[in-house]
Amino acid sequence: MERESMDFDVVIVGAGPAGLSAAIRLMQKAEENEQELMVCVVEKGSEVGAHILSGAVLDPKALTELIPDWKEQGAPLNAAVSSDEVYFLRSEESASAVPGLLFPKTMHNDGNYVVSMGNVSRWLAEKAEAMGVEIFPGFPASHVLYDDNGAVVGIQTGDMGLDEEGQAKDSFMPGMELRAKYTIFAEGCRGHLGKSLISKYKLDEGKSPQHYGLGFKEIWQVPAEQHQPGLVVHTAGWPLTDGATGGGYLYHAEDNQVVCGLIVDLNYSNPHLSPFDEFQRLKHHPVYAKHLKGAKRIAYGARAITKGGLNSLPKMTMPGGFLVGCNAGTLNFAKIKGNHAAMKSGMLAAETIADALKAGDEGQQDLVQYQTAFDASWLYDELYSTRNFGPALHKLGTVIGGAYNTIDQNWFGGKLPFSFKDETPDYASLKPANESKMIEYPKPDGQLSFDKLSSVFLSNTNHEEDQPVHLKLADKTIPLAQNLTQFNEPAQRYCPAGVYEIVEEEAGQKFQINSQNCVHCKTCDIKDPAQNITWVTPEGGGGPNYPNM
Repeated sequence: MERESMDFDVVIVGAGPAGLSAAIRLMQKAEENEQELMVCVVEKGSEVGAHILSGAVLDPKALTELIPDWKEQGAPLNAAVSSDEVYFLRSEESASAVPGLLFPKTMHNDGNYVVSMGNVSRWLAEKAEAMGVEIFPGFPASHVLYDDNGAVVGIQTGDMGLDEEGQAKDSFMPGMELRAKYTIFAEGCRGHLGKSLISKYKLDEGKSPQHYGLGFKEIWQVPAEQHQPGLVVHTAGWPLTDGATGGGYLYHAEDNQVVCGLIVDLNYSNPHLSPFDEFQRLKHHPVYAKHLKGAKRIAYGARAITKGGLNSLPKMTMPGGFLVGCNAGTLNFAKIKGNHAAMKSGMLAAETIADALKAGDEGQQDLVQYQTAFDASWLYDELYSTRNFGPALHKLGTVIGGAYNTIDQNWFGGKLPFSFKDETPDYASLKPANESKMIEYPKPDGQLSFDKLSSVFLSNTNHEEDQPVHLKLADKTIPLAQNLTQFNEPAQRYCPAGVYEIVEEEAGQKFQINSQNCVHCKTCDIKDPAQNITWVTPEGGGGPNYPNM
């Protein structure tokens, strides 16, 4: 098919903190080097920020490097952290407050801000466009383009106007080829192009398997008298039991809003566990309920989190391309923060590319000097000192692993001469259903806890129904013949949006995919025990439309 083509110096996939920081830094370097650079950012969401979901407490370190006068320029960092509280939840009613000296110093938030990363991304996009960056929202990158030597030469955007069978409708518009000397892949966690690049170039060779969590977030409008601007609460323990790990959070943001959520590590072993229902239970605990009493839930979303850290970090360069941010796995799980790390990794890629082009580079090289710059940065130091944090929790559990991490971080600065590694992929951790404890979840009360469908409604998720299903099964028989018999088909429970169902029909059972519900969390791509599901980009603009997550 004939496709229109546009040429740039750099194409960036993803208008999140990593991609937009890379774009801004490229233009800053171009001015410093007296270069002219053509930079383009493509974003699958309907607008910048529509697909951004993060807690989020932001460490402004990278932002200050990128835009030193961000405060004067009106960056939306308006709720400085005022206090930290950490609790260990012993049961559904009881909790113990953890003194500051007894939890890892990486979880202290002095100097940080409670923010909406969607709004921060929108602000960064304004800055990038003012510098000459072209940003195309609603244009998903569907394929990587390669030259005859196997180097990345850009991306193809997705076709628009295909029906469910992949045939062109009257509204058909072919995707465009956006070609570049270098392409930065900043898709976020489990980006489908990043996944293919890691496989093609064997970027994860010699590394531990990547590990993930599933993060939930809700925004609540609370009565003014309950609002405590800047209060940050973290919890561990209940409701996650039976070897499952993770933790909850509640942050008082600006405008009488409170955000709360739960992160469930996706290495859990009980296939009956439902992360969504664990989150609904969490809100009934007194530590959370007292903040949400009399409040109204106004937003919901879910997103997978890349949390393997340094042990799982792949090689981040390839001929013609870079992986940055959560697409590579730069999140510092010990801090429960990835935005500052994503921004820094994008800035380092931008500096590497700009300097190479200034020196006469014509593109499509493997700029391995990026690794040298990365290793010399504070980001590497952060990830090295916290390399054992996640594996210790996986190996030793919440209590003993947490104690080890506190000693390692607070007394030894992450330099204890031990290395914990988790070599079991998250999808391989499930036990057979008949060997696992059944879990009975209470019905939602409609005040603190809710069902999946009403929650998805609040995410403003929408997909054109007559389009190819973007959740691809390699073998359509596996869900019923293998996953249902062995694991009671866990997709029914690990999906936070009710996408997967086992439906009883006259002809027998059917595995149904309600792809229009998909909030693009990527959990199915990660946790399916047969690795049979592949998430690909739907038609442009589809998915959630988060207003200020």
